[in-house]
Amino acid sequence: MADLTEIKTQTEWEAALLALPAPHILQSWAWGETKLQTGWRARRLFWTIEGRPAAAAALLVRRLWSRAPVAVAYVPKGPILDWADAGLAGQVLDDLENAARRAGAFFVKIDPDVRGDLETGQTVAAMLMRRGWRPSAEQIQYSNTVVSDLAPSEEELLAGMKPKWRYNIRLAERRGVVVRDGSAADLAAFYAMYVETGQRDGFLVRPFAYYRAIWERFLAEGLAHLLLAEVGGAPVAGLILFRFGRTAWYFYGASTSQSRELMPNYALQWAALRWAKAAGCTRYDWWGAPGVLEESDPMWGVFRFKQGFGGEFMPHIGAWDFATNWVAYWAYTTAMPKVLSLMRRRHQQAAAD
Repeated sequence: MADLTEIKTQTEWEAALLALPAPHILQSWAWGETKLQTGWRARRLFWTIEGRPAAAAALLVRRLWSRAPVAVAYVPKGPILDWADAGLAGQVLDDLENAARRAGAFFVKIDPDVRGDLETGQTVAAMLMRRGWRPSAEQIQYSNTVVSDLAPSEEELLAGMKPKWRYNIRLAERRGVVVRDGSAADLAAFYAMYVETGQRDGFLVRPFAYYRAIWERFLAEGLAHLLLAEVGGAPVAGLILFRFGRTAWYFYGASTSQSRELMPNYALQWAALRWAKAAGCTRYDWWGAPGVLEESDPMWGVFRFKQGFGGEFMPHIGAWDFATNWVAYWAYTTAMPKVLSLMRRRHQQAAAD
């Protein structure tokens, strides 16, 4: 039987996370604090067995309406534990379900970093189904990813890439692409490229203030690193890595339409891999891969780019929901989206008329 406590200081929480296998940056203290700007409040739950760290879960709770005790709960990329220990997993899930009820949440979402192609993942998925959890229709994080093993030497990492990728890295260097470390002073320039990338690739970009609150905090705490690729002193591409424990995550990437023929993104990613390795990381998580390995998937091109650097495709079991109130859960996840969709269509039709 594990003992459950709530941790309320950053130092103690991060020490607890780092004592567990594969701690995730989205479970860090800093991530929970940055989510305050969108209404989420974090509770840091920690389980021990005979004084030894056993599991952890940063439980985020958000009230949907300020005047009503109606909330949703979410454990991003958690809980963190040895999922092969069925008894421990069952107790942690019991405690999370109860915590969600006490917080007034009508459902709680988890998306543990558990591989779906291994026996443990299949066992965990079956256990969740038996307990009344269901695969979530809303996968907030990517279900699948690509991971590079940073244990080999730099020469071995290069040898593990596709020949065209090695060629493009060297081409960028020969043609004057320079990659440098960035700082908080460069965030506005990076954001401008990020906006351009979002417009080109069709993804939502939030206001600068939202990202600045995240980026500045993680940079200041040494949990993030900004790299910029420049041509003639002007930035043409950039990325922000997050780092926690032995893993680095490629969370944010941006580029302009200029100098693309010089292959700046290849030089940039090679610099990122080298930086992560030098920082003591043994894993480089490329953060995102297709839902299915088919060319029709919208992420196929991005996946091929990541795979060319020697990354390995890793499917995960994805997000799961547990409803503490099935009527409210159905209304929120099924009925409300249909109503909003109908209202949008009527609005568009009225505007057209």
